[in-house]
Amino acid sequence: MFIDYAQIKNYLEERSYTVNDPWDVVQIFEEKVAAYSGSKYAVSVDNCTNALFLCLKYLKASGEIEIPKNTYISVPQTIIHAGCRPKFVDMEWSGAYKLQPYNIIDGATRFTKGMYVNDSYHCLSFHAKKTLNISKGGMILTNDYESVKWFKKARYEGRDTSVLYSEDKLGFLGWNMYMPPEQAAVGIVKFDKLPENNPDCGGNLKYHDISNLDVWRNF
Repeated sequence: MFIDYAQIKNYLEERSYTVNDPWDVVQIFEEKVAAYSGSKYAVSVDNCTNALFLCLKYLKASGEIEIPKNTYISVPQTIIHAGCRPKFVDMEWSGAYKLQPYNIIDGATRFTKGMYVNDSYHCLSFHAKKTLNISKGGMILTNDYESVKWFKKARYEGRDTSVLYSEDKLGFLGWNMYMPPEQAAVGIVKFDKLPENNPDCGGNLKYHDISNLDVWRNF
């Protein structure tokens, strides 16, 4: 879609955006999705699964987390990787559901105007099969500015991108989960062509029951 940064920069500047750095492209994408969804903030990551993981780590989640037995397999996996245990329940859902008892929303199969669940940590997917399809990517929608500061460091190895890498004292250990500017640029172009209102692209009827897989028996 884009060959180089100059093309991305020209596309955005023609639409009155200021781009001084490739990472400005990521910020523009985040701001556009936040305004569209109804949240105060949006933090981009490399996929929805990792968005859920970061939310669980930020909230220091522990114990059992209820999720639908008909969902995508990465959700219980990331719950386990975050140090918790998945509890599968029979649930009808479309587009989005909550990871009980935490205010974390798996919204991987919903992308429509005003979709944000107020005061939640609402996770999105930009997988190739999703409504806004940029091959791979995700975002966390939130109204919590303190979490935004944490997520932005956590997604990028704990780094503080406001200082030079050589001067960064590294406040905590993070993960490699950021969205590259090239992916964000594709997201902006596709977002600009997307209708405001879109149907859900997934729900309990589109996923099979994964609750009886042997892999969960040790957790």
